[in-house]
Amino acid sequence: MYLGLDCGTSGLKALLTDESGAPIASATKGYSPDRPRAGWSEQNPDEWATAMAGAIADLRNSAAKAVGALKAVGFSGQMHGAVLLDRADKPIRPAILHNDGRAFLEADELARDYPDLAQVVGVKPMPGFTGPKLKWIARHEPGNRRLVNSLLSPKDYLRLILSGERASDMSDAAGTWLLDEARRDWSRQAFAACDADLAWAPPLFEGSAPAGRIRPEAADALGLPRGMLLAAGGGDAAVGAVGLGAIAPGEAFISLGTATQLIVATDKYMSAPEKLVHAFAHALPNRWYAMAAMLNGAGALAFAGRLLGASPDALDREAAADYPGPGALLFLPYLSGERTPLDDPYARGVLFGMSETTSRADVARAVMEGVALTLADARDCLAAAGVEIERVGLIGGGAKSALWIRMIAAATGFTVVRMKGGETGPAYGAARLARMAATGEPAETVCERPEIADVTEPNPELADLFARQRERFTALYATLRKEFRR
Repeated sequence: MYLGLDCGTSGLKALLTDESGAPIASATKGYSPDRPRAGWSEQNPDEWATAMAGAIADLRNSAAKAVGALKAVGFSGQMHGAVLLDRADKPIRPAILHNDGRAFLEADELARDYPDLAQVVGVKPMPGFTGPKLKWIARHEPGNRRLVNSLLSPKDYLRLILSGERASDMSDAAGTWLLDEARRDWSRQAFAACDADLAWAPPLFEGSAPAGRIRPEAADALGLPRGMLLAAGGGDAAVGAVGLGAIAPGEAFISLGTATQLIVATDKYMSAPEKLVHAFAHALPNRWYAMAAMLNGAGALAFAGRLLGASPDALDREAAADYPGPGALLFLPYLSGERTPLDDPYARGVLFGMSETTSRADVARAVMEGVALTLADARDCLAAAGVEIERVGLIGGGAKSALWIRMIAAATGFTVVRMKGGETGPAYGAARLARMAATGEPAETVCERPEIADVTEPNPELADLFARQRERFTALYATLRKEFRR
């Protein structure tokens, strides 16, 4: 039996699988980021630990025999989070998350002063990456900087709690702006540029490799087998690919979670920072991937639900009823700024074109359309970097929405393939990494594609409507860009 833990932005998912990789039971514990200032996004790492303990307790209640037979645990997590620990391995401050924009000046300085580093670390510096945040910490919180003894990513903090050992993997390290992607090792030059100490960096492992064992006291406290193996795991983008079986060169998928990524696996390092494409090390050895990363996704629909007093599922149902295609209402989904293709931490969400007849369903449709249109931008960025895509898998919480799938297919021209259990993609991928760590099986044996749930081809009429809406979408941002910066 194998357990996958996915430490996301809005909750922790735990998934149990059997020896063959078939899911047995799952559990989810929710939480949410703190927003102490506009453009900031933080979480207390101990919230993740509490959620992990709660999810494991739920699994013990629903599948006690399987939990007792666990052989290994794998990890996935939100990328780019800066978890700063003191000598006692306690968090010095809340973790600064991937969708935090405070380090925009530091990112600009890194781009100006170290123009060649982007080719090494896989992407141009942006505020959400760990490196610029460390430079921000050195400038604005020097007292905290003096306390730092180690740097981890979110999922690595959970493994630290279980094992007592600091470690990370190539794919999560890839998102820090501190890794030499081609060499798959920390970059001394990048650490120095970010006013950080290379001594903070944990040892690196491939995602499918063992990275410790559970401590007896942690095992007893959580009701897990003593001595259980812990896999290194990886960042959610890469581990989602492992769960989907998208590991061969050219295989692509969309992760529609709180944020959105369009990812293509490669067998070599393909750097294209000038196109705002992220070129990162994969969670499997000798593999990389190219990614267009958007900070906004299903989280935008959750945001609309909070304002409108409805759940995302309810909004989805209302939006899907007699859906006519894009109309007068337009939504820019840049609630946390945007990476691909804008690199604009100042951008914000805009609902444009309301009238007295605007309904809640209209707003939900506009929000979902806005996210689909950002994927059309992502497609163009990858194409400009030489990566052509025709067919994509879809995972993440947004994969539950048949309407969103139709929108994405129409906006991008992609054939969209939804897999059974796709909403648990990263947790499932983490369980697969646990299995590989325990058995030594090759990725090609373990990472089979899940069973297809459905395939959606682009609807030509809807595609024409989205093409016209995209012109308005692009023009609205261009018009407001200077206003966002005021």
